[in-house]
Amino acid sequence: MVISSLADSVTRGFEAVGDTVSETFFEPVIRLGVTGLARSGKTVFITSLVANLMDRGRMGQLVAASEGRIEAAFLQPQPDDTVPRFDYERHLEALTGPEPHWPDSTRTISELRLSFRVRPAGLLSGLQGPRTVHLDIVDYPGEWLLDLALLDKSYAEWSRDVLSRIEARSEAAEYRGIVASGDAGLDLDEVQAKLLAESFTRYLHAARASGYYDCTPGRFLLPGDLEGSPVLTFAPLPDLAKPSRKSLWRAFERRFEAYKARVVKPFFRDHFSRIDRQVVLVDALGAIHNGPRAVEDLRAGLAETLAAFRPGRNAFLSRMLLGKRVEKILFAATKADHLHHSQHPQLTGIMQALTRDAADRAQFAGADTSAVSLASVRATVEETVQHGGRDLDCVRGRLLDNGRQAAFYPGALPDDPAALLVPARQGAEAWLDQDYEVMKFAPAPLSLRPGEGPPHIRLDRAAQFLIGDRL
Repeated sequence: MVISSLADSVTRGFEAVGDTVSETFFEPVIRLGVTGLARSGKTVFITSLVANLMDRGRMGQLVAASEGRIEAAFLQPQPDDTVPRFDYERHLEALTGPEPHWPDSTRTISELRLSFRVRPAGLLSGLQGPRTVHLDIVDYPGEWLLDLALLDKSYAEWSRDVLSRIEARSEAAEYRGIVASGDAGLDLDEVQAKLLAESFTRYLHAARASGYYDCTPGRFLLPGDLEGSPVLTFAPLPDLAKPSRKSLWRAFERRFEAYKARVVKPFFRDHFSRIDRQVVLVDALGAIHNGPRAVEDLRAGLAETLAAFRPGRNAFLSRMLLGKRVEKILFAATKADHLHHSQHPQLTGIMQALTRDAADRAQFAGADTSAVSLASVRATVEETVQHGGRDLDCVRGRLLDNGRQAAFYPGALPDDPAALLVPARQGAEAWLDQDYEVMKFAPAPLSLRPGEGPPHIRLDRAAQFLIGDRL
């Protein structure tokens, strides 16, 4: 087993060196990871990004596009034969068809390769012909990203953390009752183990629906072909002084370690560790609407999971010897079209405050970070309406539940993010001076001219930060 592991490590090392040399001297590859927690809009972001990179009429902030140096952009088969292809065509049809609707959310990892023919810029541009640059977009559920934080925890530590967090949550009442009525020190009973795992899974689904972000293990929510397997049949249990080897507690401990070794580590090794650019999508407006506890939960969840990133510069030798590092990280607050543009700076400021700790660590390690508020596909238009003798800056769109057109004013975001983050840290139950509403809009019917992708807000600015330097 040890010899096999060493041989596998050596083989991977040679493959990494070969890939590095090929990318450096022949056709550069940008490997962009796209993630975000539930309902953050990953699928829509990738679909609109690819559509707007292929038809660049709305990409004025992408310098290579505005200068006309991108001669062509076309889709190719992704390089990883074992990874499903991102279903770009079906998702684009959902957004731009005669009856537009939001595409299905991310449920597993997928990949798409977009290749560019780009003319070089600068003094030597006339001496060099166009070159090919590949953009490999890797889409993976945010729930899997949360699992990376488990790698540094023991089963006992994870159990203590989870049980302390859910102690006051009504969504966990059933699970807490089952735990209290049992004895984790008794010998393993598979019926009891399954009962605990199923109840804990129901709690995770309910917690996610209620706006909580600390829903690990992520594969309990998106099990795929692992559903019902022992590696997903465990749950947090209270500490025991000296549990026996055959006890339920020890069995859950072994399964927790197997989950890390056979589910989390392969994802990190095969996919996450190969990413050199990363965008983290966050539904900050949804968290604000759910109240102070949801905002604090989001902040803590982002800080914990983003610590799993390996930020830094990808110099040639360091890539050969140490592997890839995430050299650019974009924190993006999505659904900016749910606000009038006058409030976009406040939303960006809140995004910066939520990710301050992670951004500082990444910058210290040599990575570039940025925060932006964007809308991957603009579903609303802006208008000003009079209400109660004053003008309100609103957005108007087609409501998701009934299709009717409606104008909406969500409430004014504070200029100082501390007005939200301080009460959230202090455990406030509700916002004192404001209620923040969130309306769910359906995508608007589109009539696109040749050369134009779907309408968006600041998607071109995001693309310039993430890949502009390589084009």
